[in-house]
Amino acid sequence: MRGTVLHAPGDVRVEHRDDPSVINPTDAIIRVSAACVCGSELWSYRGIDPVAGPTPMGHEYCGIVEEVGADVRTIQPGQFVVGSFFASDNTCPHCRAGYQASCQHREFIGANGAQAEALRVPLADGTLVATPEVPDDALLPSLLAASDVLGTAWFAAVAAGVRPGATVAVVGDGAVGLLGVLAAHHMGARRIIAMSRHESRQKLAREFGATDIVTERGDDGAARIADLTNGIGADAVLECVGTAESFSQALRSTRPGGGMGIVGAPHGVAIDGRELFGSQVRVQGGPASVRRFLPELIDLIWQRQIDPGKVFDLDLPLHQAAEGFAAMDQRRAVKALLRP
Repeated sequence: MRGTVLHAPGDVRVEHRDDPSVINPTDAIIRVSAACVCGSELWSYRGIDPVAGPTPMGHEYCGIVEEVGADVRTIQPGQFVVGSFFASDNTCPHCRAGYQASCQHREFIGANGAQAEALRVPLADGTLVATPEVPDDALLPSLLAASDVLGTAWFAAVAAGVRPGATVAVVGDGAVGLLGVLAAHHMGARRIIAMSRHESRQKLAREFGATDIVTERGDDGAARIADLTNGIGADAVLECVGTAESFSQALRSTRPGGGMGIVGAPHGVAIDGRELFGSQVRVQGGPASVRRFLPELIDLIWQRQIDPGKVFDLDLPLHQAAEGFAAMDQRRAVKALLRP
């Protein structure tokens, strides 16, 4: 099969790789219908995270089940499925508490490389969720979004404590940040402040439900949010970037007693305990437990109540994966969809 491999910073190639096969009786093999480039993969693409030799890429996926192991009970060949980027058994204590990303038996899907024509999914019963039937092509982008960026945004909103009538601020205008706006809107937030400096992303944020746009950063950004909230700050803030600057921006934008949901993979973030202590802000987040939300998100998409697929503004065949990485790295695209 063909699959995307990162050889070194900036060096993405689509190569022939071995076809996946059932290794464990709880595995499933899926024929990938759509995959994509994740913003978190840009850390390696840019050389910020080390690249230890040729590395299969991709952890967002949806497709048709081709084969299942002997112990798989709820997933069948022929079904269209969406899965999360961490395989989980969905039965351990952490999974039952809603933290499947910390499953005691978790496996990172990215190790198998989902930007490919086929994919082995471990712990299939606990990881994959089937759609009511095979969807038409128009739904593919939205269902693909559910496998990571939509589920991650949903997790951020829940972690931050978004409630009906709340004032919400979203730090970051990548795919997760934009879908954080959508999540907050669906959860009934009254006011949603999107922090963005890019006109096209501001427009999409407005479509998803943003009521205000803030272009300022740092002290000016905190002051602007304070001004918009009568000096109080936001009830809930979604941190969707992962840098020291974005973390500080989010913390300083949250009101005392408010919540901050952190889902940006942290790089160079050092928490000042005194500042955190004095803020009286509740901080929760981490690797998103996408599996917790997949049934709900798939149903919302299936019923056409949300359209998260709009974040894909570049649609490429798999053999042009390198262009997808470059376009996102250069901010020419919010998110690149890859079709095997």
